[in-house]
Amino acid sequence: MRAVRFGLRWKLSGAIAAVSALVALLLSLIVHNAARVTMISNSRDVQDERLRSAERIYELGERLALGAELDDPALPKELREAVRTGERATFVSENGDDAPDVWAATQLPDGSVLSLHARFTDRYSVLADLDRTLVVGAGTVVVGSTALGVLVGGQLSRRLRKAATAAGRVAAGHADVRVRDAIGGRAPDEADELARAVDAMADALQARLDAERRVTADIAHELRTPVTGLVTAAGLLPDGRPAELVRDRAQVLRTLVEDILEVARLDGAAERAELQDIALGEFVARRVRALTPEARVDVGGDAIVTTDPRRLERVLGNLLANAERHGAGPVEVTVEGRRLRVRDHGPGFPADLLAEGPSRFRTGSTDRAGRGHGLGLTIAAGQARVLGARLTFRNAEPGAVATLHLPATAPVSPVPPGAG
Repeated sequence: MRAVRFGLRWKLSGAIAAVSALVALLLSLIVHNAARVTMISNSRDVQDERLRSAERIYELGERLALGAELDDPALPKELREAVRTGERATFVSENGDDAPDVWAATQLPDGSVLSLHARFTDRYSVLADLDRTLVVGAGTVVVGSTALGVLVGGQLSRRLRKAATAAGRVAAGHADVRVRDAIGGRAPDEADELARAVDAMADALQARLDAERRVTADIAHELRTPVTGLVTAAGLLPDGRPAELVRDRAQVLRTLVEDILEVARLDGAAERAELQDIALGEFVARRVRALTPEARVDVGGDAIVTTDPRRLERVLGNLLANAERHGAGPVEVTVEGRRLRVRDHGPGFPADLLAEGPSRFRTGSTDRAGRGHGLGLTIAAGQARVLGARLTFRNAEPGAVATLHLPATAPVSPVPPGAG
């Protein structure tokens, strides 16, 4: 079962709602208790005044008035003991209802106790109305604060999600993306600080990558002339096994230098495709026969595509060379519409290539290594980006499968390295 994720918006809203509910509950209890204490105090005062009046009336005519009682047997023990000193006293007893029993008593000169008992139900009905008002007010505060939390948390959450999306695009190779521009606005909050930090990191990383590319390209350019001279000199050697080895190694070195220069150009995202309309199936069949005659070609559905034939041939040639060098026969080439697939029956691509894509000077596991410099698939992926195509890699049982997905529309601009 998929775990439920609670984002920042809901966590912040839940925290605000919980705090608001707690504060509203505490305030409601304080107001309720304060109102009840005030009402009880007022009830005591009223009952005491009524007792004074009843006492005066009784002393004048020995007549009980205002509901007074003499030596009431229901008189609370605490109150009876309190009035033995000759002072008036009041007493409040809780009976489980909202309105408590309020007593007032005093001892007469003859030793009897005059008392009054009332509940003041009408007064305490106001307390029930106050409680209802407090409940409605507390609920309104909780709902309002929760809505405010959703609004504030949602805005911050949206900014963070935009920042994460932009950071992901930067990680994918879109060097022109800036996180601060993506999140919108310049609010002085943590999201803006995070965006500035990510942009600064991206700028520093891009500057370092550009410097490394320039150094690589400069080295390759410096090596090009002496390597060309070395190849020419090797061709002048007399025939023999030593000369053959020298010519072979010189040619390998020359190919490596040319590949490094090509990678440097592709990394610079300055390459432009020279577009033509071609029948993909027919084009692939001809090129495969010329490059790898023993490979099998299956054209399941031909399509007219607008692409650069030279770059497409470069991609196809590198995929075939990789299949021959690191895989095992038979090599199968399949064309289905705009999709071109090259498969071998070897040990498959290494796990790091499947996870991270081609990387220069990394040839993978030992069972697919030993020859080459890891530039073939790197160049194929770079040329695919110039074509606006998508090159994917996966393993089959057995073998490795590289699939080139050509776009339905012609590319209008180069795609930065690392873009999906």
